[in-house]
Amino acid sequence: MTLADLPAGRTEPDGSAIVRLLSYNIRSMRDDRRALARVIRACAPDVVCVQEAPRFFRWRKHAAWLARECGLVYVTGGATATGPMILATLRATVLRSEDVLLPLTPGLHRRGFATAVLEFGPAAELGVLSCHLSLQTDERQAQGRMLLDRLAAMGAAHSVAAGDLNERPRGRTFRQLAARLQDGWAVAPWGGEYTSTPQRPHQRIDAVLASDGVEVLGCGVPHGLEGVSPADLRAATDHLPVLAALRVPPRPAS
Repeated sequence: MTLADLPAGRTEPDGSAIVRLLSYNIRSMRDDRRALARVIRACAPDVVCVQEAPRFFRWRKHAAWLARECGLVYVTGGATATGPMILATLRATVLRSEDVLLPLTPGLHRRGFATAVLEFGPAAELGVLSCHLSLQTDERQAQGRMLLDRLAAMGAAHSVAAGDLNERPRGRTFRQLAARLQDGWAVAPWGGEYTSTPQRPHQRIDAVLASDGVEVLGCGVPHGLEGVSPADLRAATDHLPVLAALRVPPRPAS
């Protein structure tokens, strides 16, 4: 699949929805935030799973600025989820949302999940979870198990988790997640593979993971996508984004 082939978000005649989802660690917008906004806009996402959203002084103002600059709206997360956040276009109807704080390990940064169940068109439902897992091995493994439990508890017909896993694909937590969910890059590679670091990409530690039933049409770093310049990718933050196109089936007719 070429870069130009990644389909745009739309609702199909059969009621299924193609959803463009972007996962992006934005380092609390401490870098070039206008470059960040340009990258996000050029990816034309329906949903953005953010990691390291601003979470301290006036964090809501910063989140609102980013959403507005990217033609999106704030859904949930940020400081209330200790960093993960979800933004979306008005194409998505928010059925419900919840920010989940994970158990605190003394001496380590507290983590959380931003979660929402979104509806696209009249019949395609997608549970979305944005995550940023721990740097510490044992805590990260426990958080991976909690991620799977939380996806199941959301009660959505189909679901996707996206974020900074702080681990490469051969790691135990990554493998645990990929055994239960589809690893977007492994299923339908598109664009680039490595997400860290923008200056010297050499490892894949960010991922989009979809439940069975969701068709992954393409997933990867949008190198060469029209409007996404190498300079902006280097200036925006210390991770590269992962863009996926997902086909979400409609709910069965009652």
